[in-house]
Amino acid sequence: MPGNSQRKGAVRKRGKGIGQGRTAGSGGRVRKGLEGKGPTPKAEDRPYHKAYRKRGANEPGKSGGSGRGPSRRTPQRRSGSPGAEWVIGRNPVYEALQAGLPVRRAYLAEGVERDSRLSDILKLAAERGVPLLQASRPELDRLTSGAVHQGVALQLPEYEYAHPNDLLDAAVDADAPLVVALDGVTDPRNLGAIIRSAAAFGALGVIVPERRSAHMTATAWKASAGAAARVPVALAGNLNRVLKDYAEAGFQVVGLAGEGETDIAGVPGADGPVLLVVGSEGEGLARLVRENCDVLASIPIGAETESLNASVAAAIALYELSRAREAS
Repeated sequence: MPGNSQRKGAVRKRGKGIGQGRTAGSGGRVRKGLEGKGPTPKAEDRPYHKAYRKRGANEPGKSGGSGRGPSRRTPQRRSGSPGAEWVIGRNPVYEALQAGLPVRRAYLAEGVERDSRLSDILKLAAERGVPLLQASRPELDRLTSGAVHQGVALQLPEYEYAHPNDLLDAAVDADAPLVVALDGVTDPRNLGAIIRSAAAFGALGVIVPERRSAHMTATAWKASAGAAARVPVALAGNLNRVLKDYAEAGFQVVGLAGEGETDIAGVPGADGPVLLVVGSEGEGLARLVRENCDVLASIPIGAETESLNASVAAAIALYELSRAREAS
């Protein structure tokens, strides 16, 4: 397949191949090589890599805190929008514990009125091994910025995003790797549902842009039904650069678009490395994102339906891609 190595399902290693250009893919365009990236650093020298984190914070060559100099591959951490790390209120807290969301700290206000829901929370927290810390009501008001917490609140840990190149590194050793990228998906419930579908159909991970995109909030965690603990989410500072990087590495970049002339069930090269790009149900894919796709694929729907929800479209596309791989 154009853009891939001769071995079926192979991903070209980055470094030597980048900068040498790329032959025309199914989109019919010739891509110029990316310049100036240099060789891939060792795992222990990449701040986002787990091997780096295993090194002691005081070890020479590694500085603590946020004092690292600028780098193309820096740790991607965001706490989301204000208040995103907190789950407050009895029903939301109970549902969060049921869904298995990661909990950094759990708080229970002193002298809080007991009811059946609070009893359920206490029982579930004990079963999950989540200790409840007692706090005065004024202290809990301060921690939750004055929100109506009903005497109970959970603080989620700050989500550690992967880097898009983490997924690309993992793809080198994978057989026909599949990655999902999102463009303009701003509903965290859609993000969580897409992560769940990605896990169901064997995707290596999901890539989201740093700006104008949903991020990993409590709502996204809950919608993923636990899949967010298994499927890494990578944060991209420049989604179009990421698409080019993946194309250079041998991925077929497939964009979902209602006007796409190729049926998603018949995408060429679906049995090899694929980066599936999903846009929002309202705006679809941005112009530059479209231009960086090798092929625009559509999902056949009835004429009376204008578009599909982004998470539904992603699930259908992932299913069709998995069928194509099984049939090959």
